[in-house]
Amino acid sequence: MFTRPYLPFSALQTYFARLVLTAGFTVAVLAASPCQAEPVSRAVRAPHTITYDRYSLKLDGKRIFLYSGEIHPFRLPSPSVWRDVLDKIKAAGFTGISVYFDWGYHSPSPGKYDFTGIRNMDQFLDVANDVGLYVIARPGPYINAEVDGGGFPAWLAAQPGNLRSTDPLYLRWAYEWLGHIDAIIARHQLTNGTGSVIAYQVENEFYDPTAVGMQYMQDLKIKARADGITVPFTFNEANIGSTLFITGPGAVNLPGFDNYPQGFDPSNPEKWSQVPDFTVNRTLLKNSPLFSPEFGGGATDVWGGPGYQNCYELTNANYENVFYKSLIGQGLTMINFYMTYGGTSWGWLPYAGNASSFITAVYTSYDYGAAIREPRLLTDKYAEQKRIAYLLKAVAPITETDPVTTVTPPTNSAILQYTRENPKTKTAVYVLRHADATSTRDDSTHFSVETPDGHYASVPQQAGSALEIRGRDAKLLLANLNFKRAHLVYSTSELMTEADTGDVDQVVLYAPAGQHGETVLRFATAPTVEVLAGKVASTYDAATGDLRLNYVHEGLIRVQVAGPSGTLSLLIGDYAATARLWQPDLEDRQVLASGPYLVRSAKLVGDVIEVTGDLDAPTTLEVFAPQSVDRVVWNGYLVNAQRTRYGTLAAQLQGPVPVQLPSLNAWKFQFESYERNANFDDSAWTVANHLTTNNFNVPGTLPVLYEDDYGFHHGDVWYRGHFAATGNETGITLDGEGGVYGIYSVWLNGIFLGTQPSGEHTFDFPPAALRKGQGNVVAVLVMNMGHNESFSPFDNGRNTTRDPRGLRTALLQGDASALTWRIQGNLGGERVVDPARGWFNNGGLYGERNGWHLPLFDDGAWVRGDLPDRWASRRLPAGVGWYRTTFNLNLPENSDVPIGIDIDDPTALLYRALIFVNGWQMGIYANELGPQRTFPVQPGILNPHGLNTIAIAVWGEEGSANGIGSSGGLGKVQLVRFGNFSGGVPIDVVPAPQVSW
Repeated sequence: MFTRPYLPFSALQTYFARLVLTAGFTVAVLAASPCQAEPVSRAVRAPHTITYDRYSLKLDGKRIFLYSGEIHPFRLPSPSVWRDVLDKIKAAGFTGISVYFDWGYHSPSPGKYDFTGIRNMDQFLDVANDVGLYVIARPGPYINAEVDGGGFPAWLAAQPGNLRSTDPLYLRWAYEWLGHIDAIIARHQLTNGTGSVIAYQVENEFYDPTAVGMQYMQDLKIKARADGITVPFTFNEANIGSTLFITGPGAVNLPGFDNYPQGFDPSNPEKWSQVPDFTVNRTLLKNSPLFSPEFGGGATDVWGGPGYQNCYELTNANYENVFYKSLIGQGLTMINFYMTYGGTSWGWLPYAGNASSFITAVYTSYDYGAAIREPRLLTDKYAEQKRIAYLLKAVAPITETDPVTTVTPPTNSAILQYTRENPKTKTAVYVLRHADATSTRDDSTHFSVETPDGHYASVPQQAGSALEIRGRDAKLLLANLNFKRAHLVYSTSELMTEADTGDVDQVVLYAPAGQHGETVLRFATAPTVEVLAGKVASTYDAATGDLRLNYVHEGLIRVQVAGPSGTLSLLIGDYAATARLWQPDLEDRQVLASGPYLVRSAKLVGDVIEVTGDLDAPTTLEVFAPQSVDRVVWNGYLVNAQRTRYGTLAAQLQGPVPVQLPSLNAWKFQFESYERNANFDDSAWTVANHLTTNNFNVPGTLPVLYEDDYGFHHGDVWYRGHFAATGNETGITLDGEGGVYGIYSVWLNGIFLGTQPSGEHTFDFPPAALRKGQGNVVAVLVMNMGHNESFSPFDNGRNTTRDPRGLRTALLQGDASALTWRIQGNLGGERVVDPARGWFNNGGLYGERNGWHLPLFDDGAWVRGDLPDRWASRRLPAGVGWYRTTFNLNLPENSDVPIGIDIDDPTALLYRALIFVNGWQMGIYANELGPQRTFPVQPGILNPHGLNTIAIAVWGEEGSANGIGSSGGLGKVQLVRFGNFSGGVPIDVVPAPQVSW
């Protein structure tokens, strides 16, 4: 338990500040927060060199295995939390991250750019550098990424020019974007000594291999170099075996190949595919390493899909074990996993879904089934990634290996073996798995080890034991490897890491519980073996110098071997024992720590080790540190640490303070959709009178009614068509376009005519609704679910990103009366009225335009009620109604409590809903589609110590013959807690308007 605060200088600042604030004084900030809103000033250091050869990337001449995770800052709109996720990626042993930069996220209108607040990419890259992660920068201009328009700003759809091409009408805008983002990336390059960016991706996958496409790539490269980009160029080709951009115009320094072997259909998560073969590109890549810029770290889910838990199972820890180790066995030394943290496609960020695409429309959650889930939770996948990443950092020879072809195959033909060898150290790497990667059989085998240490024809040697491949499993084994204080001949246990604590060489080995293990070490003279925990049999062969250890993996076995070079401590664990073992980075020493949910950092200060991290329960912290260390500080507090019989320090840490979330009560309700009525005043709306368009898609009728042409790009948009009726009008044919799952509702003079999915439909006019000889109004509400991506750049002369949104056709039936149209989307259109939340946050609902979603909106005149609620009982028509409530949070200090909002309602009710939290649109809910019914809300959007507001706008899609809405309403809404952790990072509530603009 905590005793007294231990206060190094950094902690002293915080402690002093709390004291004076508690006393009611004002205190000046002594040191800038690492998560502050403005860019962190970086000290200029000596520049670094980035080189590479056929084996690996080299930084300042030292080879590294680039083990990278994809993360998108635009999917985490709370800058305080950037550090939390990057800490977690770093703590798992990753050496880098890959980052898409979304052009549309930074540009609301032509020539306008925003890199402040949640869009502050200087700050994000500073945090990545502070944490110690290298960065692959991916600025597009096109990024795909399941975001609106594939990252193209929506206003681009209304501009002339062929996208993703050498068309100068397009390049003027692409160059403008690159000029802004390149300046930021250039400031953070490792080669400048001012950051950690080590590579720059040009454009993106699914690109054109023609001469025009190659010239376009070359143009972008020239632009980047002119903007000060000095790091190597990369590209992510979608097809293994392609020669695209390896040579010739547009060629990049580090060509890479994306692969998602499990695909994107999680409906059957038990179905596996075969391991892809990246070695087909080895003969093409003569001067660069094998690289996968996007290897499947999960999968997308779509509207109506099975849910992200299935994506998690489809790409679970067993998948990582087999597929990721197979990549290492094939010789890859640069791998980026897409995604490592998916996050939230909040607001109107999600991609609408090209109907012909292999990925249809995605919803708000971008959890991806990733190793770190959307609420920032660590998983079994994370633990497996950590085991692999630690190995790659600990074993330098693995960055320079050649395949060994003259190998005796395993004794069991069902087992496939990759064998590689470092040409200098002769360290051998073996990866063994089922030849049929889909196999679920339990098999055992022996294999041959032949290195300068000797020839071992049948490993393991112990009678009655074998190497076991149980089901979907793989082993990455090593031979002829020098530890700090011993030499490894071979082991049938996998190496997790080695840590030289100065006194003892800590070596961690692991395998699934119950499996036999055999480790052979070489010593010139007989060593002393002491088994401190568990059962281990040891034999020493004086003729060879081999010490052979045999054991069965169970819990954590501890063995100390004292030889001529010092003491080797073997920690032989199973999966559970190694899941919470941590090796934080230190500048000049190495330590291990075990027990906590997360260890973020460690620092040695004299005889004190300062450790930071998170706890999910009362925990024993065990620290493997130099013997000179005798005090332990956890999160700034000195804890009562005792020396164990293993020579380590152990301390009991208290778990998190229990948390109970408030109930959501005292709801208030107000109906809107005033725009449907004939007498609504739309005189201030934009007149839709364009007779031409830059869009390559020909309108069905004139005037052009594409919403992008009038500066409305996201969310719901209203149209009002006025006509003087002759009495012969029988209906209207409309083509409403909102993407694959877009919908539109139609009224005549306030009478509901129906709701349809995207596409053309004729709506009949009820005779009683038509006003003969008078003015009539057709009102149309269209839900724009986002713009399509652009998988093919030339697509018969047009890009799918330009597929129109809004109305494509509007034609009265029975009479040729002229229609005059007005259109209204988000308040201000391209003139952003809420730059803090930005242009993806709001559409054109009446309540949005009038601030009903904002925390301090006065809802005093609204009707009180409870949930669930049904509009039929209120005799309300189809349309849009709003629900609002408030609640207080007072979460414990120094804690992290991930929270979400859950909606529970029968799926037969047809309605859509927009979920606003403190004015931020954190969820698009489709009751009839699903699957998402729970919406995580990150701290910083939620105020953990104060008042919070939820506003939910419901669009009831159906109406009955008597005009009463038959599907409107809202089910039970409650807060859910995804976890409770002590620790975390400091959180700043994201500044944004609280009342109407």
